Amino acid sequence: MKRFDLSLYLVLDPDLSAGIGMVETARLAVAGGSTMVQLRDKHGGTARMIETGLALKDILKGTSALLVINDDVEAAVAIGADGLHIGQDDMGPAAARAMIGPDMILGLSVETEALAAAIDPAIVDYAGIGPVFATPTKTDHKQPIGFDGLAKLVKAAPVPTVAIGGLKSEHVASVFAAGADGLAVVSAICGTLDPRAATIRIAEEIRKVRR
Repeated sequence: MKRFDLSLYLVLDPDLSAGIGMVETARLAVAGGSTMVQLRDKHGGTARMIETGLALKDILKGTSALLVINDDVEAAVAIGADGLHIGQDDMGPAAARAMIGPDMILGLSVETEALAAAIDPAIVDYAGIGPVFATPTKTDHKQPIGFDGLAKLVKAAPVPTVAIGGLKSEHVASVFAAGADGLAVVSAICGTLDPRAATIRIAEEIRKVRR
């Protein structure tokens, strides 16, 4: 049984994190309570993904936070990451699972009830659901689904779920009320003056609703 905690899922953005870098952003966020760290660098190329991923793996040693690589299967395998996250426009889940083996966590982005319901829990471990709101960090995203849409997709998905898309600390209660297992955040942590303090604020809200 794979163990992972989706509650406070940091998605790293190279542009927003440019001030202190993605590795330092991740270190501070994990110190503040982030449970998962996803390396997303759409234009970095595999070599840079591997370099950054290995540095991230190093700073996550001794913590309970897990490292997930976005899209790049080759990098995920080379790094020995805890997980891979793919979108609907990437390779299919079965092909990804064949490449990463049985032990790595596999996440899949879904934007509709039909896609959520079609997930095979024998292949995919969790679903990223959204976008809840429109967000400037992902300009090619689908139509925002709001919290009502989130609740419908969570109900349809046969695996644990994490909400994504413009989410901040003030949205924590609504995310968990919709039935999601956590929220993925980008700009609410990346690019803030103090990523650790920003993460602590979100973690405190999560603790309130999970008591």
